[in-house]
Amino acid sequence: MSSRPDGQRRAGRGRAIIGIDTGGTFTDFILVDRSGARVLKVLSTPADPSRAVRSGLSMLLGDAVAARITYGSTVATNALLQRSGARVCLVTTRGFEDVIEIGRQARPELYALEPRPPRPLVGRADRIGVAERVAFDGRRIVPLTRRAIASVLRRVRLRRPEAVAVALLHSYANPAHERALGRALAALGVPISLSAGLVREDREYERTSTTVLNAYVAPAMSRHLTRVAASARRAPMLVMQSNGGAVAASLAAREPVRTILSGPAGGVIGAVQIATRAGLTRILTLDMGGTSTDVALVDGTIAQRRDWTIEGMAVRVPAIDIHTVGAGGGSIARRDAGGLLAVGPESAGADPGPACYGRGTEPTVTDANLVLGRLDPSEFLGGELRVDGRRAAVAIARLASVLGISRLRAAEGVVRVANAAMARALRKVSVERGHDPRDFVLVAFGGAAGVHACELAAALGVREVLVPHHPGVLSAAGIGHAHLARDRALTVRAIGPPIAMLLRLLAPIRRHAIAELRAEGARGRLVARAFAQVRYSGQAHEIEVPLVAAYRRLFDAAHQRLYGHAAPDRPVEVVALRMTVTDDGGGRRPRRSPRMPPARTLPTPGSHVFVWQGRRRRAARYARATLAPGSSFKGPALLVEYSSTVLVPPGWQARVDAGRNLRLSR
Repeated sequence: MSSRPDGQRRAGRGRAIIGIDTGGTFTDFILVDRSGARVLKVLSTPADPSRAVRSGLSMLLGDAVAARITYGSTVATNALLQRSGARVCLVTTRGFEDVIEIGRQARPELYALEPRPPRPLVGRADRIGVAERVAFDGRRIVPLTRRAIASVLRRVRLRRPEAVAVALLHSYANPAHERALGRALAALGVPISLSAGLVREDREYERTSTTVLNAYVAPAMSRHLTRVAASARRAPMLVMQSNGGAVAASLAAREPVRTILSGPAGGVIGAVQIATRAGLTRILTLDMGGTSTDVALVDGTIAQRRDWTIEGMAVRVPAIDIHTVGAGGGSIARRDAGGLLAVGPESAGADPGPACYGRGTEPTVTDANLVLGRLDPSEFLGGELRVDGRRAAVAIARLASVLGISRLRAAEGVVRVANAAMARALRKVSVERGHDPRDFVLVAFGGAAGVHACELAAALGVREVLVPHHPGVLSAAGIGHAHLARDRALTVRAIGPPIAMLLRLLAPIRRHAIAELRAEGARGRLVARAFAQVRYSGQAHEIEVPLVAAYRRLFDAAHQRLYGHAAPDRPVEVVALRMTVTDDGGGRRPRRSPRMPPARTLPTPGSHVFVWQGRRRRAARYARATLAPGSSFKGPALLVEYSSTVLVPPGWQARVDAGRNLRLSR
């Protein structure tokens, strides 16, 4: 199902910049050229995501060629979640074959009597030890001989892998052995992932896990990007990374582990751009799509993290600090083993989709909202996606029967449970990290967030909600405007080093990153930002702070905020350095929108009935496109547009600002 709304013309040849975000239910497109912005949503094609991309590009471009296409892919994520990646051989230092399975001592489920760690992506028979050893300072203790290399090559060839991961002990300090093995293994003709190229930092388990993850998804990602590139018709194609920057498709194919959170990262980038134009610097982002909800906190700058997990497996590459919960429009509602109502994390996705889409039968959050009148069945994708309210009612009624309650109570229960999951996620990125959510504005986007945003804001004490124009494609917009970026790290392990020494160590990395970006076509001013991973001497974990002359004071302040105490007199250790080099796109920055425009006369609203707190209420219904900047009104109201729906509950008021954002306040 797809549409090109508002009579949009196809783009002129070579002028259009396109952002694409592949989601679990819809694949979103935004095209920006001299005539403005055009948006499009098509149903995703999970069996082959490139089909939806090809269909959308054809509708938007016709026979034209875009100036640039930036793509946010879920291929790597889905391969990991579905365990559908490649068969991998892991080559590691002899005696360390089981690091990938042993992991860490941490217990994610503290009270689980029989914890079940995730099954390793590489079976024991496919882990191959090699006779070599490098010390922590890079000295070669046991040299890697030609005989050892030949033995590894022979053993790996017998296993017939689809990809190979090489992670040797302390290769971050001296990658010579890994590179020698990589050159020999290239004869196999399969993707080779070297840990020293992906994670040049210590911590053996995290480095090995990241390298294995990269190898596991590399073949699928390479095949997929080849198909997508064919759809791009020779247009330059970039791929969004988890850290908010873009890279050439060729590098994304080699290092797909850096793209696992590409779609959610695009949402945060887009939200920050909208907030900057609106004069906001402190925001909570709420990206609710069909499969999940992604939340983040931005306090002036976008927070990043280096150590995170996916399905219990460690990842050590930079990513925007995003927390995800399985509560989306397609999340399935059910009665759990204890007889209680549960929602998600299982999702109906795009196929079969929510019951109201015509193929599914399971009750979902979207079905519950439709039964409650919080969605207008005639306005899905501007009327192009026909939904079946009767099927939604039947699905919710079956759930209600199992729970022994009325249909409307069941539908409201589904919404409340989903809201509780999202509220917990928002508290996790705010309260649990020392921030008061009442000091932030909630920026709500994604196809489903506008219906839930005000209730979530009330639960957190947030006073204002901002819903951008075209909220359902904001992630695609952020992806489309992402800049080329390169992120590299270096292990240091120095006690209280002067900043001059640290900058000297980073200089070669900076030069190399700049050369790579220029080779990929960066034309703007390249901006380098350096960070230090710092800890008190003797601690096991570090905090990342900007590498400036006062990095020590920044670390003490961050430690105080996160843990409630600091020790300014205690020595600090700089464990590692990280540098990000970004093409600033010629210095373009989001322009701040003018002040709130004068009041405008509202169009005559339609009428809509919905259920609120167990009672049927009548709400004003507006087509959002008809609301000019300066328009204001009080709830209850339902605002419909092509990519999303916004519910303004009783007790809330709305106004449209100069940037056509909807500003909701209590």
